[in-house]
Amino acid sequence: MVIAAPASGSGKTTVATGLMAAFAAAGLAVSPHKVGPDYIDPGYHALATGRPGRNLDAYLCGPERVAPLFLHGARGSDLAVVEGVMGLFDGASGQGELASTAHVAKLLRAPVVLVVDASSQSRSVAALVHGFASWDPRVRLAGVILNKVGTDRHEHLLREALDGAGVPVLGALRRVRTASTPSRHLGLIPAAERHAEAVEAVAAQAAQVRDGCDLDALMALARSAPPLTEEAWDPD
Repeated sequence: MVIAAPASGSGKTTVATGLMAAFAAAGLAVSPHKVGPDYIDPGYHALATGRPGRNLDAYLCGPERVAPLFLHGARGSDLAVVEGVMGLFDGASGQGELASTAHVAKLLRAPVVLVVDASSQSRSVAALVHGFASWDPRVRLAGVILNKVGTDRHEHLLREALDGAGVPVLGALRRVRTASTPSRHLGLIPAAERHAEAVEAVAAQAAQVRDGCDLDALMALARSAPPLTEEAWDPD
């Protein structure tokens, strides 16, 4: 499954890394992937899963190699989680959908879970999700995880608004400080520079996701992805 968002800063890395770590802690072999040439997030993915974090970049590698590279990296795993980049439909500048999260999701025929920063909205969340779900019918937006939810009342309002949106809510995460990962000008500070702090952050993200997400529903969603017919990339 692909973890996407309407925009950067919505919580994709927290959710994706937390899911990877939570499923790995449950005994599953989890294959971690990241859309784009990002080298920082895969470091956290590797901490979460014990497997190399791998990039899926349709711009640098070409769209035709995305599925083969994915199959190579995911060989022997029970589950693959792909963290998106920027907003769901944000691709290479001036080149349409190329290299966007949506583009990669379509190449993999994978269901997409949208992480929404709900901190400053209630009923409007339904309009946002409806827009993303209907923008490109070839992208299967199959679930929503609400991030930065304030209170039980806030969560109730969000879920009530999304009841008629046709996209199930698969999780709701409260605003917390313990699961944060610090950033600087290039994005998150690499895991290798944070050592024990990075391990603690990944563990906190896993706990947050376990407490706030329906892991059984998310696993069922991942299993609903159709098989890929391409051949796995062979480094030899």
